[in-house]
Amino acid sequence: MPSSPTGPGASESSGVRRRTLLGAAAAAPLLSAVTSAASASTDSPTSPRALPGGGDLGPNVIVFDPSTADIQARLDEIFRQQESAQFGSGRYALFFKPGTYHGLNAQLGFYTSIAGLGLSPDDTTINGDVTVDAGWFDGNATQNFWRSAENLALVPVSGTNRWAVSQAAPFRRMHVRGSLNLAPDGYGWASGGYIADSRIDGQVGPYSQQQWYTRDSSIGGWLNAVWNMVFSGVEGAPPQSFPDPPYTTLDTTPVSREKPFLHLEGDEYRVFLPEKRTGARGVSWGNGTPRGTSLPLSRFYVAQPGVPAATLNQALDEGLNLLLTPGVYHLDETLTVDRADTVVLGLGYATLIPDNGVTALRVADVDGVRLAGFLVDAGPVNSATLLEIGPQGASADHSANPTTVQDVFIRIGGAGPGKATTSMVVNSRHTIVDHTWVWRADHGDGVGWETNRADYGVVVNGDDVLATGLFVEHFNKYDVQWNGQRGRTIFFQNEKAYDAPDQAAVQNGPVKGYAAYKVGDHVTEHEGWGLGSYCYYNVNPSIVQHHGFAAPDRAGVRFHGLLVVSLGGNGQYECVINDTGAPTSGTSTVPSTVVSYP
Repeated sequence: MPSSPTGPGASESSGVRRRTLLGAAAAAPLLSAVTSAASASTDSPTSPRALPGGGDLGPNVIVFDPSTADIQARLDEIFRQQESAQFGSGRYALFFKPGTYHGLNAQLGFYTSIAGLGLSPDDTTINGDVTVDAGWFDGNATQNFWRSAENLALVPVSGTNRWAVSQAAPFRRMHVRGSLNLAPDGYGWASGGYIADSRIDGQVGPYSQQQWYTRDSSIGGWLNAVWNMVFSGVEGAPPQSFPDPPYTTLDTTPVSREKPFLHLEGDEYRVFLPEKRTGARGVSWGNGTPRGTSLPLSRFYVAQPGVPAATLNQALDEGLNLLLTPGVYHLDETLTVDRADTVVLGLGYATLIPDNGVTALRVADVDGVRLAGFLVDAGPVNSATLLEIGPQGASADHSANPTTVQDVFIRIGGAGPGKATTSMVVNSRHTIVDHTWVWRADHGDGVGWETNRADYGVVVNGDDVLATGLFVEHFNKYDVQWNGQRGRTIFFQNEKAYDAPDQAAVQNGPVKGYAAYKVGDHVTEHEGWGLGSYCYYNVNPSIVQHHGFAAPDRAGVRFHGLLVVSLGGNGQYECVINDTGAPTSGTSTVPSTVVSYP
């Protein structure tokens, strides 16, 4: 096997397919109740700054309150614009102030986020629906990417809310006072998805969803499974039964820390930073009083699209966190996060594009950085890496206060030509990657085996890294290469690159094809639960992939609930992991599974 890449890179995947902010150290005190958010007197920085904190959230952050007129008309207007704008430049964040709303159906298109502004989802109740469907794509939901719902309570009109999404569409911190349908109208194809910190009082019906990951939530029931349904820390989850039905269930999540979110305290916008949980189970807001810290917006540089990278770096240097308002940000230099507890929070799928081959964002080997809610789009000049967490050789212990990467998505091609050798490199120990989709595009503009070349998706060099909800697809070589010790992955979804021209293009020395998930030969401890890899070699269906997973054969390297699938017979796998597991065959799209390895 070739030596592990240590440099950066990028990629994207998935469509056509397949498929039958800084300063937390000085933040407010721990919140054990809504009333204990930090006092303003402790929030004000004492040193002068050249750049101001706080400010206007911009024209694409739209805030409603219960007295706002014509809310439905505004929601419909944005949806018409965004419904099929898969690679467009529009970006929107829709916020609802605490209160009760009636008779709404918020249909969400591309690059649209909807969220409540309370500390608890139950502070903001919509008697109505937040809907994702697939009418724009003839009932096929496999391209329903890049949209989100957070921090709301829903009382669905029919008793069931429809959320028919695929990758990069998180459903976080939601309370559905009814049931949740994850399939499009007509039960067409779907390839999701991710739920975290949510309570669904009724039943979750995935129906046609190929795979799904649910973390630290409470559900009234789960209807069915197709290929790979994974649960960790979920009250009401079905019991472990992989592969029949294919449920992989962990009683708790080893470590988790929920995503930062915007909220209101009176008339003041603040950003809440949930605290870390170990052995987590159920929602973090169960008593309505989440635990964590709250920062005023004055501790953030509120960025608008068009601001130069030098200004963003100046804000970071001056001790401000970054709040990226919706839009596209072109970078001619790397954004550098050097201070512990910095927060970089995007709203409405704010998008970073490195224009001249730089790395988009680089984090030092420091405690507690929180990256959340933005998209990195590779530029036309090859970047060695797109996102780096810690420098090469990072070794500090961050177990008490890890860096978290949440709803940070990476894309190479699709919106236009893009290249990157490696998309995401994780060097810092104890990093938590909680829901990412790293995608080398298989459709859109600027797509081709060499046109949007991206060899490696995610490379993990740091020890003790945890991934919860890892979606990585279509890279020219390894999608995931894990070199650190004691790594853990709970849920992995992958497709190999569609567009390989021939067997020679993917030949890995003596091995047919690069594994989707490769654990370094020197690694002595690693564990994974609920991992799936699919192949759809539609350019050359004769290509054979030896295995989906490759790992050293030793007792400390363990896997649970593995599967590989040939989609319609477009390419085949000979094994599941190493030389173990039955080959796929024919056009039946039936998974080959391994319950545990070794």
